[in-house]
Amino acid sequence: MTILLLGKNGQVGWELQRALAPLGALAALDRQGRAAQAGLPALCGDLNDPAALAQTVRALKPRVVVNAAAHTAVDKAEAEPELAQRLNADAPAALAAACAEVGAALVHYSTDYVFDGSGELPWSEGDATGPLSVYGRTKLAGEDAIRASGCAHLIVRTSWVYAARGGNFAKTMLRLAGEREHLTIVADQIGAPTGAELIADVTAQALPQLLADAGKSGTYHLAASGATSWFDYAQFVFATAQQVQPGLALAVKAVEAVPSSAFATAATRPHNSRLNCARLRTTFGLRLPPWQDGVTRMLTEHLMR
Repeated sequence: MTILLLGKNGQVGWELQRALAPLGALAALDRQGRAAQAGLPALCGDLNDPAALAQTVRALKPRVVVNAAAHTAVDKAEAEPELAQRLNADAPAALAAACAEVGAALVHYSTDYVFDGSGELPWSEGDATGPLSVYGRTKLAGEDAIRASGCAHLIVRTSWVYAARGGNFAKTMLRLAGEREHLTIVADQIGAPTGAELIADVTAQALPQLLADAGKSGTYHLAASGATSWFDYAQFVFATAQQVQPGLALAVKAVEAVPSSAFATAATRPHNSRLNCARLRTTFGLRLPPWQDGVTRMLTEHLMR
């Protein structure tokens, strides 16, 4: 089985290279793609060229396409809506149409930003959408195009994604806590920090089931269990870091909880990013661990290097 992975160097894409490798022959591409080789066609991995992406699917004829690439710069998308539309909507639409043509399944990652962030209940897959930003609107358009294509698919909505590789909120908080005596952190946005490693592992568990039963095709929510605010998340990071490394010196003396309005951003952030993951757990027989487990493991790895 051939699996085409797009966005191999992103947070989720990096972990998918590991998680998907046991399932088949993995053709993992970044934006640069792959030049033509002896007997092998050139492959495009650039979402900015939907037509070339579709041609890559037709040429490779993979059993599965996993799209881990997107325009994820939420504020920047407000200033470049055409680019966000091309990357988040037009490219997935082209991929889905090509997958339907060659009989491939498509795995695509989306976001809680398709909702308006109101209320306090976790969002279910069938709840009414109402994105507040260009990012959310274009991601929803991509979802709609995939569903309309007729290809077998998993659309996986997730939120508050972090990875051990590269920067993330927890690492940033530790750095700032080592530099400043006073921090202000948003306390009115609620969600579940979800590791890229967890997303990749769940994908690898669910994908064979989708291939065995096309009836499992659909949209699913995936987030670690539990919920927290950015403010409480930071407090957990500080406490856990000092447990992992008792001698860790932090300069911070006061951490102040503030509303979202304290920080001006181009794009409106949802206040409620909770996701109801019951459908994913029931359909695929998976257990989603508490968000604290992944964050603790990531911090341990980061601090014990």
